[in-house]
Amino acid sequence: MQFSNTYVNLGERFYQKSQPTPVQSPNLFLFNTAIAERLQMQESLLNDRDALAQYLSGNRLFEGAAPIACAYAGHQFSSFNPQLGDGRAHLLGELTDREGRLWDLQLKGSGPSAYSRSGDGRCALGPAIREFIMSEAMKALGVPTTECLAVVTSGETVYRKGPLPGAIVTRVASSHVRVGNFQYFAARGDTDSLRLLRDYCIARHFPEIDRLEGDRSVLLLDKAIERQIELVVQWMRVGFIHGVMNTDNTAISGDTIDFGPCAMLGVYRANTVYSSIDATGRYAFGNQGNIAQWNMARFAESLLPLHDQNDASIREEMQALINGFAARFSHSYTKMMAGKLGFIDYRDNDHLIAESIMEQLSEQKMDYTDSFDLLTRALTDETASEKLSTALGASFEQWKNRVLDQDISREDLYNTMRTYNPVLIPRNHHVEAVLKTCEESGESTAAEAFLEVLRQPYVLTENTPAFQTVAEDYDQSYQTFCGT
Repeated sequence: MQFSNTYVNLGERFYQKSQPTPVQSPNLFLFNTAIAERLQMQESLLNDRDALAQYLSGNRLFEGAAPIACAYAGHQFSSFNPQLGDGRAHLLGELTDREGRLWDLQLKGSGPSAYSRSGDGRCALGPAIREFIMSEAMKALGVPTTECLAVVTSGETVYRKGPLPGAIVTRVASSHVRVGNFQYFAARGDTDSLRLLRDYCIARHFPEIDRLEGDRSVLLLDKAIERQIELVVQWMRVGFIHGVMNTDNTAISGDTIDFGPCAMLGVYRANTVYSSIDATGRYAFGNQGNIAQWNMARFAESLLPLHDQNDASIREEMQALINGFAARFSHSYTKMMAGKLGFIDYRDNDHLIAESIMEQLSEQKMDYTDSFDLLTRALTDETASEKLSTALGASFEQWKNRVLDQDISREDLYNTMRTYNPVLIPRNHHVEAVLKTCEESGESTAAEAFLEVLRQPYVLTENTPAFQTVAEDYDQSYQTFCGT
């Protein structure tokens, strides 16, 4: 296991050197062996839990690690802050997997930095476990995401609304470059750093751009838009609500990052919001595509200083990409919904059937995941078919006649739909119950049992039913909080 420090090599304008603050008595709480092996960690280290706890708490540093707190800016709920940065996180460096890909290794909750803004730099155990659980669930569901290598308890108390056990989470990411990193330099008029960052992102995430004709900034914007559309469409496929889609939480790589006030959609309503800090519904489930477009417009603005202000062609090309976002998103979303509904050979009037189904789900206050699971099972299960016929009426009969009028067997259609429609998601009340049990017991047993089934979201296992139940109040009173 050998560290590289390509981001550090960009120069000190990009970060502050910062050492993790040691904790009292670190203990390895959750560990992702598959990721550790992918990152080529030494076997001797993998077999030493005490040593892992020391390294993954920040008490000891890996050889070659160069811890930094990254600088970035960001729009938070549409208000621009020119300096945010890692206030409780330390990027240790990058590791190379067996396929030669670079992965950032970051400690979160590892102490304050120059960007802490009077914060304590720490993380409570509950939010650390949430990030581990949610990132593993998203990966298994097929959604682009950052991942978690470990959760280490600190043996110390953090104070939020009250005393809570502290923890450090180790995040693994294809990079931590956000729209906010570009905004940071654009706001300062630092075009040299802006150009370095642009070229770094191209080399790390979009090397194919070097083989394409056209302006590098325009091509990068186009690729970033493509990734954001793919990401948000996948969120909506599984019912994920990010909760805080600020530009500092928008990764250029197109991965889900920062699982603070996130939640999963229960009863289908496009305007569903669970985040306690989203009073206006800006980041509602059905508005996530619009916000992704807004964030990409801010990204485009941050790239413009790299170009001659008198050159209108670059601005026009970027504006055309932003204007075209909605059509591209609609195409991708329609294709995804066709998969969820089993429309293999998409036809002109299929959108009317889809709209009718979604209207019925909303009117009947039906669960999003359960409903699409039932639609999938209705192909081969008469009980599921009868249940949906009663609930959806003519909309279901119209859908069933349509999907069966295709040159594909029911079994093959079922298998195709199943790749779009999970049988299990990390339901909000189950997540909260697991967090509470872990916090109160100090043991990881509940989280491990939950993770075992979440890693197989398209398969009905013996233990799946225990985590499929819907909340008694259908999440009507559910709220999520930032956790910082």
